[in-house]
Amino acid sequence: MTHVVLITGASSGIGYATALTFVRQGWNVIASARRVEKLAQLEQTVNALPSPHGELLAIAADVQKADDMQNAVQQGVARFGRLDALVANAGIGQRGSIVDSKWEDIETLLRTNIDGMLHSVRAAVPEMRKLGGGHIVIISSIVYNMVSPYAATYAASKAFVSSSAAALRFELESDHIGVTDLLVGRTESEFNERRLGQAGYGEKASGRLPRMSAEQVANAIVRACNGKGGRFTLRLFDRLVVLGNMLFPGLIGRIAMRQYK
Repeated sequence: MTHVVLITGASSGIGYATALTFVRQGWNVIASARRVEKLAQLEQTVNALPSPHGELLAIAADVQKADDMQNAVQQGVARFGRLDALVANAGIGQRGSIVDSKWEDIETLLRTNIDGMLHSVRAAVPEMRKLGGGHIVIISSIVYNMVSPYAATYAASKAFVSSSAAALRFELESDHIGVTDLLVGRTESEFNERRLGQAGYGEKASGRLPRMSAEQVANAIVRACNGKGGRFTLRLFDRLVVLGNMLFPGLIGRIAMRQYK
């Protein structure tokens, strides 16, 4: 029996690395993203892997659209016959003042990070229920509980997805669907380059933070899909950031204010 996973935002960064990691471990992967040319590159990379490996089905889809995610699930099940796991990875960043940022940027962030996660989960869960179980990995951030001036909308969107993941663990327990809330720190990817808002805003400060590889995160995601679920961070540094946000929110906020202003 070959397991099947749907990965959103699979065209770059964590999503791309996760798709390759699952395929290498023999999973069949439904890889969804908006950028068709990047998905084509992912397909080429998979086809060049030494056998044996899993199969990959690339689907152009926008997580902001519920119909796109329903269609991605339907196409994946039609191809592979089942859906065992979802990695709700698609997301985008934004920096700038809550009052002065462009509304289009804020709306895009909210629709991608919040609506996109909800559309993906609501599309995937019915197929997992048919199997009698499954696993959902929701990609959150170590800033989910941070007082984060000039990055507040991003932090708030991750607070939403982390809160949703905690609730889903209870809601889906009787369906034997585990839910992992992965708090990810700074990672090598296109995330910063694609972030909405003022170009380069706060980069002097954030550039000093330690980074991990997308492959490191991908390996953690695969491990999570074989577990029971929960909330996890990957590095000691990230755990200290989350703890600092919890114990000293005012201090963290002041430090962030000086860095980003």
